[in-house]
Amino acid sequence: MKIKTPILNRISSALLVISTSISSTALANKVDEFIDYAKGNIAITHVSVIDGTGSAAKQQQTVLINQGKIVAINDTKNFDIAENVTTINGQGKTLIPGLVMMHEHLFYPTGKANYTEMLYSFPRLYLAGGVTTARTEGTTAPYADLALRDAINAGKSIGPDIDVTAPYLNGPGLPILKIKPLRDAENAKTMMNYWISEGVTSYKAYMHIHQDELAQVIKIAHQKNHKVTAHLCSVTYREAAELGIDNLEHGFFAATDFVKDKVKDKCPSNKVAHQSLVDLDIDSKEVNDLIDFLIHKDVTLTSTLPVFETFTKGRPKAYPEALEVLIPQVRKQYESTWEKVAKQENATWPIVFKKMMLLEKKFVEAGGKLMAGTDPTGFGGVIAGFANQRVVELLVEAGFSIEQAIKISSLNAAEYLGREQHIGTIEAGKHADLILVNGDLAKDISAIRNMDLVFKNGVGYNSSKIRATIKEVVGLH
Repeated sequence: MKIKTPILNRISSALLVISTSISSTALANKVDEFIDYAKGNIAITHVSVIDGTGSAAKQQQTVLINQGKIVAINDTKNFDIAENVTTINGQGKTLIPGLVMMHEHLFYPTGKANYTEMLYSFPRLYLAGGVTTARTEGTTAPYADLALRDAINAGKSIGPDIDVTAPYLNGPGLPILKIKPLRDAENAKTMMNYWISEGVTSYKAYMHIHQDELAQVIKIAHQKNHKVTAHLCSVTYREAAELGIDNLEHGFFAATDFVKDKVKDKCPSNKVAHQSLVDLDIDSKEVNDLIDFLIHKDVTLTSTLPVFETFTKGRPKAYPEALEVLIPQVRKQYESTWEKVAKQENATWPIVFKKMMLLEKKFVEAGGKLMAGTDPTGFGGVIAGFANQRVVELLVEAGFSIEQAIKISSLNAAEYLGREQHIGTIEAGKHADLILVNGDLAKDISAIRNMDLVFKNGVGYNSSKIRATIKEVVGLH
């Protein structure tokens, strides 16, 4: 397809008034400082494109953006660009879809089972790290998450589009004061109906929930065409799939299906659950049968490799740039823990970490759908934005191609959310949620750390400018 200049002229003139007024209307002044390209008529030329479908990278492409939408993609040689179209030279760079991340939080561990809300820093860091859509995946401050979502949608703040998950739906036994334990199935029903009325769009069952409570959660959510995910231990993956769960978190790390003499509705000890994964033969019949059953029941898994990397001896520290955004006390806490992990004797987490990587790959090869997220909890070091880049690197380490890793991190999640007509891939007609990476990503996955621009709905944000406002902030707000 060859886009001729007269066509572009007509498009450009029709949008002139809108593009010149966008910053004063839809975006507040405090947001403008991070914007390199306002919504308008933009051509990114000579760029390598990994489109999110799983297809191989295409070289020397031009992507035309018009008022927040992708309107055309083709070989650069087939485009005639009008003079009044803003042109970005993408030579030596790679364009990928905005990341759609499915296990994110707006809080961070600040020590002794305390989690502090990062409502200022995390939305900015997510966007700077290429996340244009995020599911909060459990919240301890639901009203704050809802208000933040609305502020971002109104252009009063910056951050990804947020799919807000209701407060954790958990049973008794977790020593986190911000998480309410369900009393019974009737209490689960009450909570579900309340949070539906408040405007949440997803629901997360948590570790100690009982089967009758989980069944009620799933029933009510499905009546509203909403979906339920879970981080489980009291309920096995097979039991949850039988109840109709849509999504399971942490790949196979949280599966208690392989614990001998597992007691119904009871979490095994952490030691017993972990040892079951150490001893697991990933090629066994019970593993293959579970994978087949999950696929049969259309259960999607979410990979969260970054959080488990923090438990694993021999793994690198968080990116140096990531550590710079932590307040000194929290940085010291994380680095101290990392040193302790590095000195472990007879460590078994390296065994489990590798096995779980292989299981995620095996699940996909069998026909299962995998999505990605980071889970900024654990020992710290899983930091919004930076960890989202890291999860793509880890998916490649797990054996996925770069193109597959991008698809897992974009289109698969968009499909799960029912938004694939609008986001998830670089295709004409979709929102211009795009990341411009400095480097040839198809040849070097580490280039994903070098994001020049993040476009959300056609507005180009400067990642470096955003990050400059977050030095030594994470851990505070």
